[in-house]
Amino acid sequence: MTEVTVHSKVCGFTHKVRGKMEGDKIIIDIDTPCEKVKKMSHMEVPMMDLFDIKDNYVMQKAQEAKCSVTCLVPCAVLHVCCLEAGLLSKSLVENLGSVSIEF
Repeated sequence: MTEVTVHSKVCGFTHKVRGKMEGDKIIIDIDTPCEKVKKMSHMEVPMMDLFDIKDNYVMQKAQEAKCSVTCLVPCAVLHVCCLEAGLLSKSLVENLGSVSIEF
């Protein structure tokens, strides 16, 4: 199980994204106060949909939920999926601690 916290300071929301690999899918659940993100809060992401930024399941669900183009949650979901699928090192991200965008 992988869990990340997303601090969306621009919109004022904090989201918890959890993912777990089950077979060839990553099960994603999101605890969020955002009504748009709630629409995509339970997903079964096919592992083969992690390799393209445009044509993938997560971005499709974010579009259907009408998330803003600046929403950090879809990116966080993709990070969780890559961690669960072994495409990104868990020890590397644990040592780094966080990812940020600074203005």
